[in-house]
Amino acid sequence: MASERFEMRIDSDLLERLDQWRQGEDDTPSRAEAVRRLIEAGLAHDNKGRAPHLSDGEKLIAMMLAELIKKTGVEVDTNVDLVEKVILGGHYWALGWEMPGIFHGHADKQSRVRFVVDVLDMWSFMEEAFEGLGEESKARLAKEADPFGKHVQFLGFDGNNESEHLGIARFLINDLDRFSRFREGHRDLNSHCPTLEGYGRMLRVFEPIRQTLVGRSLNVDELAAILNSRRAS
Repeated sequence: MASERFEMRIDSDLLERLDQWRQGEDDTPSRAEAVRRLIEAGLAHDNKGRAPHLSDGEKLIAMMLAELIKKTGVEVDTNVDLVEKVILGGHYWALGWEMPGIFHGHADKQSRVRFVVDVLDMWSFMEEAFEGLGEESKARLAKEADPFGKHVQFLGFDGNNESEHLGIARFLINDLDRFSRFREGHRDLNSHCPTLEGYGRMLRVFEPIRQTLVGRSLNVDELAAILNSRRAS
C-alpha cells in the first residue's frame, strides 16, 4: 500500500495528551504511529461499549422470523418471546445480558489488528530469509545477534497478558488462512512471555527496510539489526 508524507503542527497540550495516550498502548508507538492509529480509530467509528442496536429493517426481519418460528414449531435455542419483547420495548441492553455469546460488546481494536498483521508480516520475511541463509551466514547471525539469531522463529503472543493479540493472530492464521507458515499444527502461538514492546521496537527498524524488499530477502545485517532491536535500550 502506497503511503504519503505530510506534516502537521499541534499545540503543547494536545501533544502531551498524545504522549499520554501512546504510553498506554501495548507497544508504546512513536508519535507518528500514534496519530495514524487514532485517525484509523476515529474513521472506524468504534461502537465499543454501546448497547446492541437494530435498524428498522432488522427489527422487521427479527419479528417476522419470530412469528415464523412460532407457527412452524421449529425448536431453536433462542428465547423467541424475549426477542420480541426486547424489540417492542426497546430493551436492547437485555440482549447482552441474556445472549452474551452473541452480544458481548467486544470488537477487536483496529490498531491491534494492524499491529498483529505488521508483526506477522515482519516475521514471515525474517523466517524466510533465515531459512535461505547458508551455514556460514547463520553462524555469523548467531554471533552478531546473540541469543536471538540462533533460531529465528516467530514465538507468538503471550496467552496471559496479550490474549487479544493472540486471538487476532489465531483468527488470521487458522480461520482466514493468512500467514499459513504460522498455522497451529506445527507450532504453538502462545509465547508464554510478554512480546509487545520487543515486537514494537523490531517493527520500527523493519518498516523502513520493508519498503525495499521487492524481489529480494532480508540480508544478514538487516536480520541482525532487527533482532538486536528487540532488546530494551
